[in-house]
Amino acid sequence: MSAVRRPSWLLSTLHGYRRRWIVRDVMAGLSAGAVVVPQAMAYATIANLPVEVGLYTCIVPMLVYALLGGSRAMSVSTTSTIATLTATTLVSAGVAAGADDAIGSLMMLTLLVGVVLLLARACRLGSVVENISGATVLGLKIGVGATVAVGQLPKLLGESLDFSGHGFLRSLFAVGGALDSVNVPTVLLSVGSIATLLLLKSVAPRVPGTLVVVAGGMLLVGLGGIDDLGVDLIAPVPGGLPAPGIPDASEAIALVPGALAIAVMAFLESAAVARSMREAGEPQIDSDQELFATGAANTIGAFFAAMPAAGGFSQSAVNQDAGARSQLATLTTVALAVLVALFLAPVLGLLPEATLAAMVFTAVAGLINIPELVRWARISTMDFWVATAVAAIGLTAGLLPAVAVGVVVTLVLVLRELNIPRVRVVGRRGSALGLELERGLYSANALANERLVIETVTSEDGPVNAVVLGLPQQVVMSITVLDALEALDRELAQLGVRLHCAALPPQATVVAARTSWYSALVAEGRVHSKVDVGLAAASAGMTAGGGVHPGELPDER
Repeated sequence: MSAVRRPSWLLSTLHGYRRRWIVRDVMAGLSAGAVVVPQAMAYATIANLPVEVGLYTCIVPMLVYALLGGSRAMSVSTTSTIATLTATTLVSAGVAAGADDAIGSLMMLTLLVGVVLLLARACRLGSVVENISGATVLGLKIGVGATVAVGQLPKLLGESLDFSGHGFLRSLFAVGGALDSVNVPTVLLSVGSIATLLLLKSVAPRVPGTLVVVAGGMLLVGLGGIDDLGVDLIAPVPGGLPAPGIPDASEAIALVPGALAIAVMAFLESAAVARSMREAGEPQIDSDQELFATGAANTIGAFFAAMPAAGGFSQSAVNQDAGARSQLATLTTVALAVLVALFLAPVLGLLPEATLAAMVFTAVAGLINIPELVRWARISTMDFWVATAVAAIGLTAGLLPAVAVGVVVTLVLVLRELNIPRVRVVGRRGSALGLELERGLYSANALANERLVIETVTSEDGPVNAVVLGLPQQVVMSITVLDALEALDRELAQLGVRLHCAALPPQATVVAARTSWYSALVAEGRVHSKVDVGLAAASAGMTAGGGVHPGELPDER
């Protein structure tokens, strides 16, 4: 009996695995866990959710991605961008922080994100989503960074008011109005935590700074009793693994816009991290596989109270730097998160809120990449203004409108680029001119390309009696495109020019052959496999006395 073969989509990162990599993977997983577990707990506070929600996000979604994902080193949990959009979505849907229905609504939001990603995979939209412009992503991250940083100020200052998830301006005004409630010991703890994180990142980047400040904060509470000085602690963390539950569908409609925005950003972040983590010699990252893996991670994680998940750069970088060779490293991180949930939950209750806020503040500060924005201003003013506009919208109108505007702007720029007609001269033989369309025709650019072909013909120095039009990019053929080509044939005939078509792909030829116009071209010998073949045939026909196209053909199909 032959051995049962593992499906290619399951544990694909173990293909070609070698036993000597096991120790490296385990050590990498432990190193990444020292970063991702406390960081995910901190990111949960961005959305005013219990810290255990962040811990749960390090279990089920990470486990599912490890089984289905294609990146060897990527670590999937929540990120600062995703957590911020989660907070904004919940607030916009009217879900109050700490309310009984908050977890149920969160589960529904995570489920919607997963479903959107799986539908995108079913429609093979991976490459389409990746076309979201870098300017849009940069602007959004600046908006996210500034919004989250301001949202953490009350916890860093020990203020009694918390306005996270309400946007940059409202949060900033709220912080200013509550300055009289600042707690000095909390401020000192926050400054010390931020300084420690920055110092370790600078002089000892391999040391998990998040773990150091978490341990330090808990020691100050347990041994120094700083909570008696007014330093707020996180709510008690229940022990045990997440129990499966049913999402609350009562706010599902209100959560859909945010779910769409989060799904876009989750895939963009995951794809970007996966590609940046890929080393030479490793398999190429498949966008559709990443869509499926990330979608499944969110869909299944939703039933275990997980936040929306995506590939995170910081923990993935730690994973890779520690020598991760496969998703066995992620499985090690999951095991570490399970041990924390089972045995360390009571100790986590000693963690100061300011410590988590310092971790979040330090992480999101790197998103406010002003030097990069300045560099773009020197290189491309259009990209600079797109990024600036998206950031401004994110800071004023909110992050969800910023994502929507960014996607729309990207589509407009893509359509604008596609609609620019591009025709190049590829050869000439006597009075026969060879042209080639560098882009496929569709309804929005057909007329512009038709005009450019005619303009190119009329601007030639010598007389042109035949045009051989190469169409190698015309993979998809439609009635609109056929009408445009037939109109071009008539326009050229009125100028005394005979149109030939060449290099039309087979699938487009099948559609075109159903029309009387194209069938007539074939019958008259005006369809060719290549442009140079068409030039030879056209010039030979004119030499032999072939006349000009006699006039318009019937318009019937």
